[in-house]
Formats: sequence, C-alpha cells, structure tokens
Amino acid sequence: MQAGDLQSRNEAQNYTVTEFVLLGLSPNHEVQMTLFFFFLIFYMVILPGNVLIILTVWRDSQLRSPMYFFLANLTFLDICYCSVTPPKMLADFFSHRKTISYNACMAQIFFLHFLGAAEAFLLIAMAYDCYIAVCKPLHYTRLMNRGVCCVLVGASWGRGFLHGIILLAFSIHLPLCGPNILNNFFCDIHQLVNLACGNTYTVELLMFLNNGAIIVVCFVLLLMSYTALLLKLQTQSSKAKNKVASTCISHIIVVFVMWGPAVYIYSLPFQAVPREKVVAVFHTVVFPLTNPMIYTWRNQEIKGLMWKLVSKA
Repeated sequence: MQAGDLQSRNEAQNYTVTEFVLLGLSPNHEVQMTLFFFFLIFYMVILPGNVLIILTVWRDSQLRSPMYFFLANLTFLDICYCSVTPPKMLADFFSHRKTISYNACMAQIFFLHFLGAAEAFLLIAMAYDCYIAVCKPLHYTRLMNRGVCCVLVGASWGRGFLHGIILLAFSIHLPLCGPNILNNFFCDIHQLVNLACGNTYTVELLMFLNNGAIIVVCFVLLLMSYTALLLKLQTQSSKAKNKVASTCISHIIVVFVMWGPAVYIYSLPFQAVPREKVVAVFHTVVFPLTNPMIYTWRNQEIKGLMWKLVSKA
C-alpha cells in the first residue's frame, strides 16, 4: 500500500460526521410553503380523528372485541410513527439550511423501523384474527380472548423493537468519513449506506435481507391469506359474508397502503429508487394516519359511536 493511500485512510478514520445536511422536498420557497400548509391542514383534520378512534374504543363497552382492540393499537402506532419525521419536516420548511445531528439521525432510523415493523407485525396479527373469525367461528371466543390479544400486540412491539435495534446497529457501524448530504427530508439507513466509505456490500446485503426480503415475503403471504379468506366466505351465510368481507377488504386496502411503498423503497437493493422522496412522503407522513380511517370508513358501528362521543363533548 502506498504512503499517500495510507495517510488518506487514516484521515478518513479520524473524521467524525457530527451532522447531516437534508436537501428536503424542494429547493423552491413557494413550493415549500405550499407543502407546509397542505401538511399542516392534513394533520389538523386527520390527527384529531385518530385520537377520537382511540377514545371511542377505550370508552365504549360495545367495542370490546379483538378487532377494535387491534384497531386502537394500530391507531396509536400510526400516531407515534407520524411523530418521528413530520415535525422536523414542517420546521425545516422555514430553515434555509436544513440539518440534523448524528444522534437525531440515528434516533429517526431506530424509531422509524421500530414503529414501522411493529405496525407490520400488528397487521399480521389482525390477519390471524380475521382467519379465526372466518375459519373457526365456534372457537373464536376461546382462541382470541383478551390475554391472547395482549400477547399478539406485545409480540408485535417486541419484534418491532428487535428490528429497529438491528438496523440501528448497522447504522452506527457504517464508516462515515466525509460526505454528509442526504437528498431527502429525513434519515434512513439506505441513504447512509450511500455516504459510507469503504466496502459496504455486506451491510447492504444484510439490510436487504432484514428489510426488503422480509417485507416482500410478508406482503405476499398477507395477500394470499386474505384471498383465501374471501374464497372461504363463499360458504358463509349472506349476513356473515357481507360483514366479514367488508372487514377483509378494509384490511387488504391497508396492506397495500402500508406495505406497497415499503416494498418499493426497500426491496430494490444496491440501487437508488426513482421518486423516492414522493413515495417516502406518502409512506411516513400521509398513509399512516389514513389507515385507521380506512377501517372506520366501512364500519357503521364505530362511526355511529364516534359521532355519539363527539355529540356529548
């Protein structure tokens, strides 16, 4: 090895990235202000609706079934998930130079993947609940009691936490030794990989296996399970068929809304994703808060109870 190469490597190892520069969604000030007011109005309308769903399920004794228990937990996870990147994104619309510290970047990566994975596993638990309701209706009360539901929710949070810790470990050990500009409005591990110096093939492969491969497999399995449930409904009575079919369709819509952007972003290893910013906005800002609304939109019972709760206020 030549002396010059060795000196350059030593200088790179001694350099520590303390902050990252975010390019944001657009360099145009007018576009930034338009986006700010759009997202602000969106949050002012949708966020109270999500809080109302949680309050309705928590206070009303008619909503004690596992489906509503999972819905309340999903809504809470969505609210937490949408508290990771949007607040800083909204504040950055007024900043000339958008930066984020190294520690804050690591925190974003951890909580994004922790809460996102927890929500994904919770959707799998909701699919299991749907399966028991359709295929084993006589044993539903025994198989899906409150204790089992709590275990499924706890397992979703635990698996999400493990997923977040693994990706955080990958991120912390990336050799960052110079470039610190991220062409996005938040931090994510695949963006940091592009800034890393040295050979990152192993990290990219592990990241793909831990993210992309798992996401695609779960996405396909969920779609297959709901398709099988819809086919199974052909043997049910009309009343039961309509009610369960409505629930399954809501689940399928949420699966596409939740998993579609994730599959697009994380299932293409070792290459940049076209229009990643646009997809990331919907994945981290818009879609999570609309998931609970999709469930309640087709459910007359919870809509009536929500309206009743608002009327009493």
